Amino acid sequence: MNRLRNTVRPYAWGSTTAIPALLGTEPTGEPQAELWMGAHPGTPSRLDRGAGPEALDALIDADPAAELGEATVKRFGPRLPFLFKVLAAGTPLSMQVHPDLAQARAGFADEEARGVPIDAPHRNYKDANHKPEMLVALTPFEGLCGFRRPTEAAALIDALGVDALVPYADILRAHPEDRALREVLAAVLGADPAEMAGTVHAAAEAAARLAETPGTPYAADYAAYAKAAHHFPGDRGVIAAMLLSYVRLQPGEALYLGAGVPHAYLDGLGVEIMANSDNVLRCGLTPKHIDVPELLRIVRFEAGDPGVLRPEAGPDGEELYAAPIDEFRLSRYVLAPGSGPRTLDRDAPQILLCTAGEVRLRTPDADPSGGAAAELALGPGESCWIRAGEHTELSGEGTVFRATVAA
Repeated sequence: MNRLRNTVRPYAWGSTTAIPALLGTEPTGEPQAELWMGAHPGTPSRLDRGAGPEALDALIDADPAAELGEATVKRFGPRLPFLFKVLAAGTPLSMQVHPDLAQARAGFADEEARGVPIDAPHRNYKDANHKPEMLVALTPFEGLCGFRRPTEAAALIDALGVDALVPYADILRAHPEDRALREVLAAVLGADPAEMAGTVHAAAEAAARLAETPGTPYAADYAAYAKAAHHFPGDRGVIAAMLLSYVRLQPGEALYLGAGVPHAYLDGLGVEIMANSDNVLRCGLTPKHIDVPELLRIVRFEAGDPGVLRPEAGPDGEELYAAPIDEFRLSRYVLAPGSGPRTLDRDAPQILLCTAGEVRLRTPDADPSGGAAAELALGPGESCWIRAGEHTELSGEGTVFRATVAA
């Protein structure tokens, strides 16, 4: 096993304090949005096996079977199939949706064939992979996830008392679910931005007022929309967001976001894991390109509960966040004082992240000549890489998240 040296991504929406508080460092005053752990070529983790810091993706490239295990290479190719993060949202992220695997492959091939530059601002598909993801809250965490029932969205919109929104509410009540949601999202995102700005402003003022009115249904939802409008004044996505379910996670609760599910993270600190992809189609709360026709092709217009997940306890104390995906498997250990060691053997790569307390890792069969550590201590925000097949024991007092691939 090897301690990871990770990079913080300074996206503008990031909190200035949450990640420094986790790491025990002084804030810089600048946003610190995501701490990346893994082998994504954009910002790979680094580790030192005696020859100085080396990028994890380069080590995997040099010997995929030794790092990932033959079974993982056979299933996913010679690359780590997931990216692990700490995510700290200080302001809302863009509303977005991810394609499924077939859509990603077809979309990527089409844009490649048409010669769309990979870094073009209007490009939709950066790679040929899908991007299912899961977020586990470390603090109370706010987000939007999936569509509301159309009649519920209509009632919420009607209560704003904005005349320009009445046609949208009428559509939501008049048509079957799929058609109603599709028509309203298409109409909102297809509207002229300048003409829509006044409507958004009026809706935001009404939402802020309702959020402060005692006994108002959806008060927390209105507060979230007013906050989004504050950061994105006049953005059509504020109205589109009202079609989505507002959710507030408590620490330890999670959301799984599959293909076609529109979502946005609004505020809070969490652990996130995803399949290794950069494919994002945006649908509001952003100055970036929105490809409405392609978005309407990718989105699944299905209403339902956001599906808040809680971990399932196993016999050895491992708590699994179950997800219908092979590229990643996320679990945690909450180690109480005096609890015995846990065995983490697995014929697959693992990344361990400590989020509270201090834990100790021990690998009795480590080979120091190869740069592997026999023992390692992790504090909050610290992580390590465990190669496939390494015998590892976990002990101490604290909370550890374990990222690997599904069996």
